[in-house]
Amino acid sequence: CFLRCPTRVSSCEIGLRCNSIPRHAELLMNRYTFIKTDNDRMTILIRFLVGLIFLSEGIQKFVYAEYLGAGRFANIGIPYPEAMGYAVGSIEIICGIMVLAGIYTRLAVVPLICIMLVAIFTTKIPVLLGREFMGFSLRPLNNYGLLSMLHESRNDLSMLVGCIYLIIKGGGRW
Repeated sequence: CFLRCPTRVSSCEIGLRCNSIPRHAELLMNRYTFIKTDNDRMTILIRFLVGLIFLSEGIQKFVYAEYLGAGRFANIGIPYPEAMGYAVGSIEIICGIMVLAGIYTRLAVVPLICIMLVAIFTTKIPVLLGREFMGFSLRPLNNYGLLSMLHESRNDLSMLVGCIYLIIKGGGRW
């Protein structure tokens, strides 16, 4: 009982049963912990930026499918480009709206983080290496290597960091 009592005072000493659980277990079991957010007013700026960019990119995957959706996915070498283009576009639209509205922000950025990691892996690693990588094609650029990869991935990295910030801090005050 001593290990389970957060106050380190055992009620078992006086013959009572200890019903308390450790604080970390209580936090994990509390379903509202994941929804709870900080009170920082400035988080809305990050939320607005991340949500608006993902919303617009998702819409463009449908409107300009041959350049930014299925056509681009086929050029990169992503399997099932039609299905993946529509799936990624839909996820970006839905999660972008959720982030903009502040609805389950932490939950909404998880698929967006996955999208950004896949984007970096499939399009930026070949630029870093200067050759095709695991079946993902290399697009023609003036330069290849670390600096070129960092230049090409600036938007991806910014969105990834913004999503990580939102998963840590939550949706903010509004």
